[in-house]
Amino acid sequence: MRTSSTIRTRGTVKRATRMSAVLAAGALALSLTACGGDDDKGSDGGGDKSGGDKQPAASVTLPKLDGESLEVAAVWTGTEQKNFKQVLAEFEKRTGAKVTFVPAQDPIINFLGSKIAGGAPPDVAMLPQPGAIKQAVDKGWAKPLGAEATKELGENYSPGWQDIGKVGGKQYGVYYKAANKSLIWYNAKVFENAGAAEPKTWDELLDTAQMVYDSGVTPFSVGGADGWTLTDWFENVYLSQAGPEKYDQLAKHEIKWTDPSVKEALTTLAEIWGKKDFVAGGASGALQTEFPASVTQTFTGGDQPKAGMVYEGDFAQVNIGETKAKIGTDAKVFPFPTVGDTAPVVSGGDAAVVLEDSKAAQALATWLASPDAAAIQAKLGGFLSPNKSIDSSVYPNEVQKKIADALIAAGDDFRFDMSDQAPQAFGGTPGKGEWKALQDFLKNPKDVAGAQAKLEADAAAAYGG
Repeated sequence: MRTSSTIRTRGTVKRATRMSAVLAAGALALSLTACGGDDDKGSDGGGDKSGGDKQPAASVTLPKLDGESLEVAAVWTGTEQKNFKQVLAEFEKRTGAKVTFVPAQDPIINFLGSKIAGGAPPDVAMLPQPGAIKQAVDKGWAKPLGAEATKELGENYSPGWQDIGKVGGKQYGVYYKAANKSLIWYNAKVFENAGAAEPKTWDELLDTAQMVYDSGVTPFSVGGADGWTLTDWFENVYLSQAGPEKYDQLAKHEIKWTDPSVKEALTTLAEIWGKKDFVAGGASGALQTEFPASVTQTFTGGDQPKAGMVYEGDFAQVNIGETKAKIGTDAKVFPFPTVGDTAPVVSGGDAAVVLEDSKAAQALATWLASPDAAAIQAKLGGFLSPNKSIDSSVYPNEVQKKIADALIAAGDDFRFDMSDQAPQAFGGTPGKGEWKALQDFLKNPKDVAGAQAKLEADAAAAYGG
């Protein structure tokens, strides 16, 4: 789920030169939808409540692959893995191939390196970072997509989503899964009891947090055990406060992490992370809380959940679906508040990359680029597709439909997750680089200068100076 600058070495969108007004507007629209409920249709976000009895339409032509076997590696677990396996099962049904899901560990590049060294690479890997795609290409692991997969991409994806899967002008990745990572989910009952409304600015968010705290509930749940959640916090604050140009420069390490703009963003984050009793369990508790638990503990416990709000992307719906909370009624959402001039819109994604070139592997890449495949997982909830040919009515609730419509309407105007553009040693490795530096900063939010120095040292080493 870890999943922006111009496309140079780490694939982000060339045309993303400004914040997407249409995506921000769509995000605002979804908060209005969430406030009004969604007529209780598929509101758990985790089940198939929309067209579940319909067989997927066969809009893509796939070859017969009887007797062929494939392995697909991804870091996905739990419900996300279970839902993806339904997509693979439909591929098996249509082609006759046998597909095995291989659970991978973070960082997936290291996992793949071990598999390749052992002579047993998976045929296809789902890579959560543009930087990881480039690494796979540089190491000679990744194989370019064939004509059929490339054709399917061209028909179903905006140029920007195609471009972030390219390295050196060649298409290597199919961005099967996307994420809107600029959302804050909240417990509607907690807000009601506190007399709180959805904030639109950072100052309003702080005021809302104080109201929630005064009502007897800790304002925020933070999954600090997973360092990527902390990078996402930083990116939203930084993008809104410093602006897209600075964001692009920092993403490419064209400016240093000791830049005053980073100091300002960390100081802003400390207004929540460093506020006594604003984070569930305090810093030590947050650092022991993994992302799934950070979500579920916000929507369990009746009138006294462990927290009133949790920040993360649209995929949090999968975890909310594991509770009794109904999305749009009990669990609502608002866009990440404006810190600077504009609201942040950060996207992420996971791309299918072929490692073992074969007719079957290329067919699977073609399948994952099709609206047929995306529709299967979309209607199961907790999934967002950048595929513009998918009928958004398949999404299981109005909240997610609005998020999906806004993403497609944005076209190429979005910013990709900054840490996912970095070398994996800096932006995507547990216990190292940016993940570890921000975990240490969560533990001691007063040490802004120390955090900046550590971030810069690790970035310089990872980027090569």
